Amino acid sequence: MKERTFTFLKPEAVMRGLIGAILTRIERKGLNIVAMKLLRLTKDQAEKIYSVHKGKPFYESLVNHVTSGPILAMVIEGPNAIAVLRSMIGKTNPAEAQPGTIRGDFALITERNIIHAADSHENALREMKVIFEEKEILEYEKPTETKYLL
Repeated sequence: MKERTFTFLKPEAVMRGLIGAILTRIERKGLNIVAMKLLRLTKDQAEKIYSVHKGKPFYESLVNHVTSGPILAMVIEGPNAIAVLRSMIGKTNPAEAQPGTIRGDFALITERNIIHAADSHENALREMKVIFEEKEILEYEKPTETKYLL
């Protein structure tokens, strides 16, 4: 069964030229990118995405960071997309992230950890609605999906 999740590459990923490398990993895993936008988050959008962290000591600096430059927002689809993508990105603290994960390979510090990914179905739905309208999220199948992946 297919599942959708929300993710975005943070400003440091965009500025360091890591978009292609990270998208390649997502696609090679077999996940579909069904919506994508390059944008600069407004403070309001960032606050909505990170509303679960409101009141925590890092909240303000996180909102300030993700609004400091362009991000690449995406809706990803595939079997167990939330768990699969969370596994691919690695632990929040890159020093604890395993080599081979996105954060383990590309990030050094927690405050600049390259990528955000929703941690639950509810958060994925809430977060994707901050950036995408339903009509912007595509439905399609790659010919290889049914033959080789599912």
